[in-house]
Amino acid sequence: MSAVPEWIVDLFARYGYLVVFAGVFLENTGLPVPGETALLAGAALAKFGRLSLPWVIATAIGAAILGDNLGFLIGRLGGRALAERHGGKVGLTRARLAQFDRFFDRHGAKTVFIARFVTGLRVFGAVLAGASGLSWRKFLFYNATGAIVWSSGVGAAGYLLAYSWETLERWVGRTGLIALLVIGGIAALAALRRRHVTEQR
Repeated sequence: MSAVPEWIVDLFARYGYLVVFAGVFLENTGLPVPGETALLAGAALAKFGRLSLPWVIATAIGAAILGDNLGFLIGRLGGRALAERHGGKVGLTRARLAQFDRFFDRHGAKTVFIARFVTGLRVFGAVLAGASGLSWRKFLFYNATGAIVWSSGVGAAGYLLAYSWETLERWVGRTGLIALLVIGGIAALAALRRRHVTEQR
């Protein structure tokens, strides 16, 4: 157990799956809480028999979906003005707003899925999606899909790399960029394929 910091072990010993739920839920409502770290730690502790990995992942999926839906509702009710007026208090700078705008202009509703894998956007993506006027049904589809893929991937990483916490932290720091590059590559291939099919008709 020496691989995982002692304070994390103590926290999970007291509250168990609630740590994963609270961390992921609060992060997805728009608060700068380390939800990814909570999921990683829960999965790492599952490796040592303290928790169950399927339950850790299921808890994270549920928390991510519920948190994002609350964030979406806040964005829908408060609108863009809310994000611009009070975003700075929770780290939503003008630069991050502009980053989300560029993502949304380029990828549309798929931004909700992509944002799940980008640290800055994961926190505020649902709020800004709600403020954008995106339909709830579209949001829910990409939100749930992203929650399942993200929770499963991060949970698996935490479980497999549990004995090397420092390596795990460094690796996770790169996951947002790696995931974005992979998704971008898939999107580019899909666009080329559509163009090829169109030209053949």
